[in-house]
Amino acid sequence: MGDIAVADAPGRVNLIGEHTDYHDGYVLPTVIPQRTRVRVRRRDDGAICASSDAMAGGYERYEPGHESPGRGWLDYLQGVTAMLARRGVNLPGLDVCIESTIPVGAGVSSSAALEVALLRALRELLDLTLDDTTIARLAQAAETDFVGAPVGIMDQMAVSLGREGEALFIDTRTFAVERLRLPGSVEIAVIDSGIPHEHAAGDYRVRRRESFEAARLLGVDRLRDADVSMLLRHAELPPTLARRARHIITENQRVLAAVAALRRGDPDAIGDLFAASHASMRDDYEISTSEIDLLVALGRHRSDVYGARLTGGGFGGAVVYLVHAGAAATAAPAIANAYAAMTGRTATVLVPRAH
Repeated sequence: MGDIAVADAPGRVNLIGEHTDYHDGYVLPTVIPQRTRVRVRRRDDGAICASSDAMAGGYERYEPGHESPGRGWLDYLQGVTAMLARRGVNLPGLDVCIESTIPVGAGVSSSAALEVALLRALRELLDLTLDDTTIARLAQAAETDFVGAPVGIMDQMAVSLGREGEALFIDTRTFAVERLRLPGSVEIAVIDSGIPHEHAAGDYRVRRRESFEAARLLGVDRLRDADVSMLLRHAELPPTLARRARHIITENQRVLAAVAALRRGDPDAIGDLFAASHASMRDDYEISTSEIDLLVALGRHRSDVYGARLTGGGFGGAVVYLVHAGAAATAAPAIANAYAAMTGRTATVLVPRAH
């Protein structure tokens, strides 16, 4: 064990499988080039002092074992140290320095990247026996149990296990992971709408609550165990709850279909699934916005784009595009510029990353 350790973790974009993870469903994320880097150094006074290049105001300070929520970005660090303490890890005093190129609020897992990068750095500094799946589960617990954001496991699994150029097919019930190479005929583009979203607040919680109420009325614990025929047999289900359930049930089916299409190298089929997924999020789960819908439509109308959809928890965030190989560097800026001209908002191309 040394006195200094440095680690990083990437952001992620979800190709398909939205709001399925907290119902033990299927997801298909991939990582993006933007990363969060964490440097930890032992200090003698027992305190944890943290700074972030994304947050003004110098150092934040707290004592391990005395974590208290309500301190903004520091809660993600406090959550991690609280979860490690729950496992019996005795933390020394630490200086924590955070640098990140992952935009906050864009729906590309800035919080998960911070949690995973910190856990990786602490694994090295303290010689902890933590595999990558355990790191993902600790990071999720930090966010759900301490921060209070009711997220599923997808973000942390994608960030902890993902590799560039691969999609991760994750069964969030069993934690089984299959790595799928992205075919050479396609590229991924990601555009941040400029409308931030926040998991810990508002409508995300409402959708989650509605979906579990729908599951209860269908007689299952998780909508992973429901199918469309069950919806048809429960015609008395309130219309809103029926729509929520239908999204998750059909989204799971779309993930499985996308995985099959990826294995056989069929980008047209994946593009069609993107379109169906976005329509379901817009109409059944009602998590899109007019600006997001515009970004999707601008991509869909291009001949070099196979498909486009909202990615992430919704109510803002980013859009992911499946693009013809070699076209992303042209298509993504053109879409962003058209969006800006029509809305007056600035959209940021995250992938491909400008050099």
